[in-house]
Amino acid sequence: MSSTIVMINLFGAVALLLFGLAQLKDGVSRAFGAKLRTGLATGTRSGSRSFLSGFVATIALQSSTATALMVASFVERELVKPRMAQIALLGANVGTAVTAWIVATGIGWLSPLVILAGIVLYRSGSTSRQGGGTALIGIGLMLLSLHLLSSATEPMRQSPALAAFIGLLDNALPVALAFSASIAFISSSSLAAVVFILSLASTGILSAGLIIVLVLGANLGGAISPVVASLSGPPSAKRVTLGNLIVRAIGCAVALPLSGYGADILNMLPLSPAKLPVDAHLGFNLLLAALAWPFSRLLSRWMLHLVPEEAQPDDAQRFINAQEFSTPVVALASATRETLGVGDLIERMLMRVSHAFETNDPSKLKDIALLEQRVDSLQQEVKIYLSKLGREGLSEENDRRSIVIIDYAINLKHVGDIIEKGLAAQVTKKVSLGLKFSEDGHEELKMLFGLTIDNLRIAQTIFVTRDFNLAKKMMEVKVEVRRMEKHSSERHLARLRYGRADSLKTSSLHLDMLRDLKRINSHIVAVAHPILEEHGLLIESRLRDVARR
Repeated sequence: MSSTIVMINLFGAVALLLFGLAQLKDGVSRAFGAKLRTGLATGTRSGSRSFLSGFVATIALQSSTATALMVASFVERELVKPRMAQIALLGANVGTAVTAWIVATGIGWLSPLVILAGIVLYRSGSTSRQGGGTALIGIGLMLLSLHLLSSATEPMRQSPALAAFIGLLDNALPVALAFSASIAFISSSSLAAVVFILSLASTGILSAGLIIVLVLGANLGGAISPVVASLSGPPSAKRVTLGNLIVRAIGCAVALPLSGYGADILNMLPLSPAKLPVDAHLGFNLLLAALAWPFSRLLSRWMLHLVPEEAQPDDAQRFINAQEFSTPVVALASATRETLGVGDLIERMLMRVSHAFETNDPSKLKDIALLEQRVDSLQQEVKIYLSKLGREGLSEENDRRSIVIIDYAINLKHVGDIIEKGLAAQVTKKVSLGLKFSEDGHEELKMLFGLTIDNLRIAQTIFVTRDFNLAKKMMEVKVEVRRMEKHSSERHLARLRYGRADSLKTSSLHLDMLRDLKRINSHIVAVAHPILEEHGLLIESRLRDVARR
């Protein structure tokens, strides 16, 4: 029974650590998500800035997996070059190692104070402050979990079973590496795996060589999760995550036979035995970054051959079929898949316009009109299909779902019209006339472009899953977009008052693009309305009831 209690305490402490990591990531994303995304996208113009951006983003998010997926999305949108993305992930790996090192400094006694501060901040009301409070609560839970891990592993010091298991791993280093990699992959966090190794090392039953091998496995397993997450993505995203996995795998393959020599070197240094896992983790990632950096260009070229471009699929309607009318559930599922394809076309349009705005490359805009025609054609097919399905007689629930699909398809059509007739035309004017926005104005518009693309991806998820929590967050984002648009307009008008020549030349263009991006976000956010309405959280008017005042 005592061993059962020990395992429950151990797994509970690990679960608390993972929950704390999730809270921290969610809080930082809510408080600083847009700024982090913008900073990461703009901070990858050179190798050193890319490394630093990946490092800082991982320190903030406490997740190299989140950073890897974010960087992969930027490569997909052509905001970051593949070589810079690989360097950014080297920085992310070091960021995770530094985080583990900080966590192991023995500041667990601060956890109650940090959690208290987080709760106070969370109750302040502001969305950004709530995000900051959530992040502090996550940090506090992580620190608390370390204390619980230490307590849970205390009885294991005299455990014969654990000693036998450790002895087995000590004599089979590849098995030890695979064991540690599995822990990191299952938890989707190399940090969690390293902290677990740290707690085991505190019992004094791990040799220095075994610690190094376990740390290597944690690094390898932590690189697998982003690869799995990007499997359904485009080739450009797969190349980034797979390249990072290959770099770590090569590093582990080289370091594994040398783990004994590495243990001798670490034992010679004035390092604390209790902190050996985090020291080894940091040393490995620093050394790997230094050795892999010069080969980043070669790696990105190799990945082009390893993961070639996929053949572009035919964008004509493929899923809807009149023969499915006899099974309304199947017909609605097919219409949903077809509508998701319309959303994918809209995303491609937004990405092309965003890239043209960033690089002044008009070639990205040449397919906008064709893509918009495909959007019109597909959404028209969906509307006609669902109209015919409705004549067959639908249940109340299926009828509501049919209306939701039609509304979303219509909103996507409106977004396509705004992109073609508004944003694309405005970017074309900017490029053809050689207009330059002020640095602040350019950054504001670029941030709003990125947020709009991210919102569309979230909307696609909400459309399929009808997730209530995501729908609520989407409505919060609508308020944030409105605030950003108002703030940018005010700052632009202030620059006009100060007589800024660049702002004077681009005034109408800047305000028109802000207006169109705000309109696009309004259409995107509408996907959340039916879900919130079902829960009684949507009101018909934003006007206050002044009659009672």
